[in-house]
Amino acid sequence: MSGILLLLTQSVVYFIVMAALFRCRAVLGLGAFFCALGVMHFLETYLAAVFFIELPFGLISPGSTVLFSGKLAIILLFYIREDAEAVRQPIYGLLMGNFLMVTLVAMLRLSGPPVALPGYNPDLALIDQMGLLMVWGTTLLFIDAIALILIYERLRGLLARSLVVRAWLSLAIILSFDQVAFFVGLHWVTGTPWSALFGGWIAKMGAAVVYAACLGVYLAVFEKKAEESAPEPLADIFHKLTYRHKYEVLLGATSRDALTGAWTRERFTALAPTMLAQAIDSGRPCSLLMIDADHFKQINDSQGHIAGDAVLRRMVETIRAHIRGDDRIFRYGGEEFVVLAPDLGAAAATMAAERIRKAVATEFAGDGVPAPTISVGVATAPDEGTGLEGLLRLADSRLYEAKRLGRNRVVAGPAVAGGGQTMP
Repeated sequence: MSGILLLLTQSVVYFIVMAALFRCRAVLGLGAFFCALGVMHFLETYLAAVFFIELPFGLISPGSTVLFSGKLAIILLFYIREDAEAVRQPIYGLLMGNFLMVTLVAMLRLSGPPVALPGYNPDLALIDQMGLLMVWGTTLLFIDAIALILIYERLRGLLARSLVVRAWLSLAIILSFDQVAFFVGLHWVTGTPWSALFGGWIAKMGAAVVYAACLGVYLAVFEKKAEESAPEPLADIFHKLTYRHKYEVLLGATSRDALTGAWTRERFTALAPTMLAQAIDSGRPCSLLMIDADHFKQINDSQGHIAGDAVLRRMVETIRAHIRGDDRIFRYGGEEFVVLAPDLGAAAATMAAERIRKAVATEFAGDGVPAPTISVGVATAPDEGTGLEGLLRLADSRLYEAKRLGRNRVVAGPAVAGGGQTMP
């Protein structure tokens, strides 16, 4: 009983100190919190490897039960009150810092034995074991932290009103996985007895309950007014946690047209061949819509270039609102745009183009004389060609055919019913 009370006391003390540092983040900054979170990792791994206490249900490691479980609970708290882009900082900091420590120790070991000192002989075998366990434990921590957040968000749809239960279940699932995975490495490196596997799992399930309760108390008492962030798609959260989101933001900042927000022609040149080739290789269609603003010169001449810029921005916003998530819109030049639509055949692409045309006409109805409208030419691979240049020429020729026929219309291929010309 005294052993259980010791673990419970340590868990509460750990959470109180770490939560206090987190609570003071506006005063102390997050640096103090990050340092406290990371500074105990070596001791945590050491205790998890060599320091055990015996309880009725098996051997228990305070390092694993208290420190590691608590670290995951604090990371989850950080995510709940901040966001994925903020919480990824300690996750990656722990990963890189721990691997750096292991690398430096390995360099020392390869350089030769240390100088023997009177009354003390360094335990080189322990250092080697700790190096292996640090690598394994750090890798697991990285996986655990990301998976914990994703599972927590996945449970939001099932337990929207019970944050504490979500936290408990998330911690219980991840700690179960970690107990098995870390013990495999621990048993292989140090020969730790199997009784530590079951005993450690029971202790971690208890830790999940304790830390979830502590988390709930903290949020209810100290940050009661703070609302939980709105749910996001799991793919978006994963991208943020793995820095894919930042890569896409940076890429978008250099590949977006400054005026309209559409992708640039340079981005089209880089992306379109790959999208087209992937569609053709998998036997799927890919359609290209060439779009041009009608009477745009007259709009600039009569209303000024500022008004013309506003028209282009609204036009792109309207087009973007009426295309699918996988479609891409590019500013090809001046008032001319290209929409690349994978998995869209000729008939469906023509219907989509007509829907866009009507939406733009509706958006600008009554704005002026002449009211801004668009003309669209449609070409589809592989039925009408497999090369990007050929599709562009074909869509462009159909665009100018739409202009010749009076503008504000869609022209597609002869395979489309009605001769391929969709009238307004």
